[in-house]
Amino acid sequence: MIAILIFGLLIFIHEFGHYLTARAFHVTIREFAIGMGPKLFTKVSRKTGIAYSLRALPVGGFVSMVGEDEESEDENAFHRKPVWQRIIITIAGAAMNVIVGILVMSILVMTQETLASTTIAQFRETETVSTYEYGLREEDKILKVDGTRVYIANELVYEVMRKGYEPISVTIERDGEVITLDHVEFPTFTDSGVVFGNIDFYVFAEARTPVTVLKHAVFRSVSTIKMIWESLYDLVTGKYGVESVSGPVGVTEALGEAASSGISDLVYLSVVISMNLGIMNLLPLPALDGGRLLFQIIELIRRKPVNPNVEGIVHFAGFVLLMILFVVITFKDILALF
Repeated sequence: MIAILIFGLLIFIHEFGHYLTARAFHVTIREFAIGMGPKLFTKVSRKTGIAYSLRALPVGGFVSMVGEDEESEDENAFHRKPVWQRIIITIAGAAMNVIVGILVMSILVMTQETLASTTIAQFRETETVSTYEYGLREEDKILKVDGTRVYIANELVYEVMRKGYEPISVTIERDGEVITLDHVEFPTFTDSGVVFGNIDFYVFAEARTPVTVLKHAVFRSVSTIKMIWESLYDLVTGKYGVESVSGPVGVTEALGEAASSGISDLVYLSVVISMNLGIMNLLPLPALDGGRLLFQIIELIRRKPVNPNVEGIVHFAGFVLLMILFVVITFKDILALF
């Protein structure tokens, strides 16, 4: 039930972005729907004629606009609006997911008891290698991991996980002097056949001030968005296998585990899913917002729209492939439960 509510809320936020901008530009809207498939409930506004619907399958939603996939004589049809307005409407859903994610992340940071820094407080005992052997010391402030600047502990942990499976450089500040240690070896662990680096020390907490809270909110949000993009890159390049991809069933299981761990973990995972939904929707693939955006950019460059019939066929084919992928991933997630 929690997963369904979170899915529904995130889909509503996404579609509400499309809806708000479409209304702002006076586009004629047929329906605002949460969910896919058969209608469970519909209310038609007497003032606007827009149908507001709740549908049976909680796996998506849509804002149906006149002239979105067909020609129309309606002067307020989507395809009759200037291309810059259509671009704003197209990206508004993803933008809403990311913006809401950043706002919730800020609230999450404000409610945390401690704000972890990148300054080493104490080393942990490890069964394998220790970064102490490679030159790190207590009270070293870590500035860069393999050339990437880190400002908070979340970034530090992520960069070490991603890059520390092999020896890397670590730039530190020690007694006011900036030093770069080369070939620092971190302990590692393996998950789903992939090797990750692991920090072997604790870090100091930072004093809670408006500035540090804002810093952590910003850099946790940036780090989360970066993690999503780099995970996608790793998936495409083969670092992660298809088994690492999850659909609604897998995400529902993860949300259930997060809920049992505590409200903070559940909220953080929801933020990641919200940002992920926004970013993935902007990929230039047919049937996604990014696919529509690609055609709009082509139109902006050519100063001439692509044949709507051709675009419609491309999006339909993309939708079919997307549904096939959805079924395959869902089946994989179900098998993983047993």
